[in-house]
Amino acid sequence: MPKDLSCFKRAISQFDAIHREDPETAVWHGSEIPRAWLYHERLIHWVEHLDQNASAPLRLAARCQHLRRWIIPRTDYPEGLTGYRRWRSALTDLHVQEASSILREIGYDDATIGRVGDFLTKNNLKRDAEVQLFEDAICLVFFEMELTDFAGKHDRDRLIRVLRKVAMKMSQNGWEVAQQLTKQLPNEVRDLVDKAISQTR
Repeated sequence: MPKDLSCFKRAISQFDAIHREDPETAVWHGSEIPRAWLYHERLIHWVEHLDQNASAPLRLAARCQHLRRWIIPRTDYPEGLTGYRRWRSALTDLHVQEASSILREIGYDDATIGRVGDFLTKNNLKRDAEVQLFEDAICLVFFEMELTDFAGKHDRDRLIRVLRKVAMKMSQNGWEVAQQLTKQLPNEVRDLVDKAISQTR
């Protein structure tokens, strides 16, 4: 087996094993499974849907985007936007450190590890086509896995604000895929998406 392929398979195996430790579960097609494992399965699905020839670093990033996310709870930080931003920054640092350590142990070079870090930190979003594709895939997972539950927990105005921000992050190609995906959502959620997007795109 070529060294690069061997390293890739070992990395994916280690990432998947960690995701299966997530104490939070999700129901998918009638089965209850670790949420982190499902999240990354859907993320790599959308990355490969958007680019069948996605690079190895991009595929690796899609497998470790939220590595061990559950060990830093949101409740460890104050309520409000400032606390939320501090939490997200701490999570990003954690994901980069954990992923870099695993990839280095497996034998990846600094260039590959650095490129994975570019994806996890969204470095040069809007200017780097691969980073933009990664962001598109993340947004598609949000629409697919999280939006309906999110909509049930927040008022209409906040939902529209959040949806506008999501739309502004996406490329035109990513948004066209999202439009097809949102057709599968409940009518009331789809109407909110249409209202938010009509004012941003």
